[in-house]
Order: sequence, then C-alpha cells, then structure tokens
Amino acid sequence: MKSQKLLTSAGIGALMVGMSTAAMADNWRYAHEEYEGDVQDVFAVAFKDYIEANSDHSLQIYRFGELGESDDIMEQTQNGILQFVNQSPGFTGALIPEAQIFFIPYLMPTDMNQVLEFFDESKAINEMFPELYAEQGLELLQMYPEGEMVVTADEPITSPADFENKKIRTMTNPLLAETYSAFGATPTPLPWGEVYGGLQTGIIDGQENPIFWIESGGLYEVSPHLTFTSHGWFTTAMMANQDFFEGLSDEDKELVRAASDAAYDHTIEHIQGLAESSLEKIQASSDEVTVTRLDDAQIQAFKERAPQVEEEFVDMTGESGKELLEQFKADLEAVKDDAE
Repeated sequence: MKSQKLLTSAGIGALMVGMSTAAMADNWRYAHEEYEGDVQDVFAVAFKDYIEANSDHSLQIYRFGELGESDDIMEQTQNGILQFVNQSPGFTGALIPEAQIFFIPYLMPTDMNQVLEFFDESKAINEMFPELYAEQGLELLQMYPEGEMVVTADEPITSPADFENKKIRTMTNPLLAETYSAFGATPTPLPWGEVYGGLQTGIIDGQENPIFWIESGGLYEVSPHLTFTSHGWFTTAMMANQDFFEGLSDEDKELVRAASDAAYDHTIEHIQGLAESSLEKIQASSDEVTVTRLDDAQIQAFKERAPQVEEEFVDMTGESGKELLEQFKADLEAVKDDAE
C-alpha cells in the first residue's frame, strides 16, 4: 500500500476541519505511527487527557494511516499542519542521522529497569538529542522505549547462518539495513503498510518489531517463528513543531511539557508486563507460533558482528555522531554501575 493511498479523503477532511477551527480555538493536532491502544496511542491519549483537563485547549489524535505513513506526518509537522508528532528514530534517521544510534545492535542493555534509568538520566537523551532535533525545526519533548525488538521469520533463527538469503524488512533506515547485512540477511526496506502483505506473499521472509506490535498487527499470522535476539529496544520520540512551540505563552509551554511528562510516566507504567501479555495472546491465538530465545553463546555470534555497524554509524554521522556515541556509552556505563 502506497503512502499516498493512505492519505484518505476522510483523513484530509478531518485535518482541514481541525485547521479551520484552530483560528477560533486552540485545537491542536497530534499524529503518531501506531493503532488505537498501542503504546504510542497510549502516550497520545494520556497527553490529550492532561491538556484537556488542565486547559481550555483540545487535541485531535490521528493514528496510523489516517494522514499517511511516517514520512508524511513528519513533513506535515515540519510544515506546521500538525503541532505534534510521535515518530521513531527508524524513520527520523533520514532527517536526523544521529537518531540511528538506537539501531546499533547490542548497545542497549536488555534489563528493563536499566533501560528506563538510562532514558531518565542520560545526558545524550536529555541534552544532546534536543539540540539535534531543534536543528530540524522540532522541539523534542520525550524519548521513550516501547519494547525489546523481536525478529519474526518463516523459520526459527538461531545463528547468522540462518539469516543467509533471508529478506528481512527494515524501516527506511540505512543503519538498520547495515545491522541486518552484518547479521547475514538481505535487508529490504518497506513502509509499514506493505509489511503484512509482503510476509504473506513471500516478498520478504521476516521483520523485527516489539512483541506488542507483532501481536497488534497480526504479524505472527504470516511470520510465525519468533526469535528473541536481545539486540535492541524499539525507541520512539514525541515532538512539536518548533515555531508553534516557541509561539506559545510561557503558561502553555509549561502545560505542554507537564503533559508530556505525565504521558511518559503513564506509558512507562503501561509497558510493564506488556511484552509478556502480548506473547501470551499470540500463543493462545496460533498453534504455529514458535518462540526461540537465544542463549549467551548464540547471542555472542551476533554481537561479534556489531562493531561494523558502530563503525558505519560514525562514518554516516561524523564528529557529532562520534560525540553522541561516546556520551551514550558513558551514560549506559553509569547505569550499569548503579545496577551493580
């Protein structure tokens, strides 16, 4: 499905209605990449609830497909049509190359408590990334994890050799493509709207996503072999059009920041246990599903291929990427020290 087809007449009409009322009332517009009830939607609804409970403003949420694919909603935000957008670095990486850092495999810890402490305390997340987003006319309000990445394929994956000749769907992200090349697969960029059909017809042999998204999108129906590789976490970012944000009163700026903090806290609570419950739903729905959790020796075979992805990241991003990576590692080391 092409992105322009996703931008339906109904979606355009709804957006125009929102724009026409904006002159008379503070009716803000917010788009994200997921379906109703998914993690980004949980964040968006909590943000909306806080805004509307603590002001006279209203907020209209647009979910996946209502205004197009991820690239479309980012363009609409940069153009000021949307005030807020939630987009993962998997797509933002084309705009902000440094955001691809989250796709360096085995950089992030696997322990959720350490991941959450990292997002709370990291200088890279909370000081360096806002500057990078600001350069693109975006006010970064939150970065947050959604879940550990899980690979699905047409057969179980236990080693890089199993990835040979496998066409693995990736987001339109050069570093993610490099990761799967390093793992031995053939990376195949596809927009999300084409993934289910691509798996069903054999255009692609597998893909990666957090387990809740595999369940929500029904991917296990056409790609039933799940492998927990421990190679990374799906991360996303919520941001505002910078001109819009800077034009707000001090009171409304504080409102927006407080709403994003409240939404973050609510979403972090929501993802506790989400992976486990999603996997239970998948296994209850299909007898064909298999679950493979790599042991330490199997993980090591993939880890040994990670340095070439890190080198590619530095080549892609230059000095700014190198500085970000150094800070990222220092922040992660501090988290690990706290855990010991």
